[in-house]
Amino acid sequence: LEHEQTIAANERSRARFVGSFVKHSKHGHARLKLTAQEDGIAMPAYGLGGSVEGVVELDDEKTEGVDSVQVKIEGRLKLQELGESGDSTAQLVLDTKLLWVKSPVSQECPKALDFRLTLPTTFTHEGVTHPLPPTYEIKLKGIPGFTARIEYSVTALINRPSTVPSMVPLVKSKTLKLNIGTTVVSTPFLYYPRSRPSSPPPPPLTWTPSKGFNLTDAWSAFETTSKAKQSRLQDVIVKLHIPRSRIFCFTQRIPFYLSIESSAVSLAAFLPFAPTTGPMNSKVAMRIEVLRQTTVDVKYANSTNRHARQDMWRVDSIGDGRFNSHLGNEKTMSAFSGEIGILDLVQIGGFKAAGLSVKDCIVLSMTPLDPGKCPFRDFRLIVPIRLATNVWTADGSGIGLARDSVRTPTGSNEQTSIPSIPSTPSDGDGPQ
Repeated sequence: LEHEQTIAANERSRARFVGSFVKHSKHGHARLKLTAQEDGIAMPAYGLGGSVEGVVELDDEKTEGVDSVQVKIEGRLKLQELGESGDSTAQLVLDTKLLWVKSPVSQECPKALDFRLTLPTTFTHEGVTHPLPPTYEIKLKGIPGFTARIEYSVTALINRPSTVPSMVPLVKSKTLKLNIGTTVVSTPFLYYPRSRPSSPPPPPLTWTPSKGFNLTDAWSAFETTSKAKQSRLQDVIVKLHIPRSRIFCFTQRIPFYLSIESSAVSLAAFLPFAPTTGPMNSKVAMRIEVLRQTTVDVKYANSTNRHARQDMWRVDSIGDGRFNSHLGNEKTMSAFSGEIGILDLVQIGGFKAAGLSVKDCIVLSMTPLDPGKCPFRDFRLIVPIRLATNVWTADGSGIGLARDSVRTPTGSNEQTSIPSIPSTPSDGDGPQ
């Protein structure tokens, strides 16, 4: 993406966590210990290209009779129809490493086996390569409803000889078959790839009564019209100005400017429905917010039902805007400045995976409380954007970021270096 950078791990320069996350087997005789984690976390977490590393540990008395030890990481996207049998699963990650196998020169299994597996940055589905999506779960209500879930796990397999003839070789492929007596120690983990804008926020715009906004290349204008219902009035032109990149860190407020233009008579008639400064409330006609649309490809999830809807979606408000200042009110123009804040619960940006997509956009709308008394028609201006997890930094290293400059999920390491992913959001990325 032209105005966005992803953040990849750089083991030599980043400050790593030194804590561990430990998962015990059912009877406690085997342990999966994941290192480089934050102390006290409820679930391990990794970022883009993260290194899943740790130790498989066995009690002394449980090393006897072990034939092999493997560890695997797995990622899956599940789309499940609620109340029905229709569902689908896409494999995102599947990687296995054989840590030890019994042989004539190695008869006894070690009590501790180190491992390290690197998460891929992409996955391929139906011939198309996508960035590896973050951990995510959402429920879409409807007839039928759907649950979409992206989940990742790491598993240790301590294999012992089966008491019945094995139907498959001990190590057949990456998709392992378990023998009776195999000990399985598994834990889910969070995958939160991080990104940031590749350019700093632009300088503020200036406004004068004679010239209006002094536009620069760092800002873009998006225009819509509120149609007049009465012949004596002219249409009202509404222009929204936002930074040209349209890539924003969700821990920082998104700046914007608004201009409303028409004839003097029409502008005076429109002003009761224009923005009001201060916090948004349900009684204002004009509002600005960030909406997130999550879409499930129903055809992909349940290909057996040809008459089902092609897709279904859910739209949530994830950011509220406020008009901070009324810059001017001339006879034919009124101008405002403001900011949009993203809700604290947002931890990831948009993405697209097999049968599932998440898109964000700024929506400026005017909806009168009593449309019959409004001399203008309502409008809805949609501007696709991308949300990043980290703020822009001048040196591109991401080293030493202040903790409040990035909304870091519990357990993920925030000190990393940053390669570039440039793009501007597509104008077709808005909600339906």
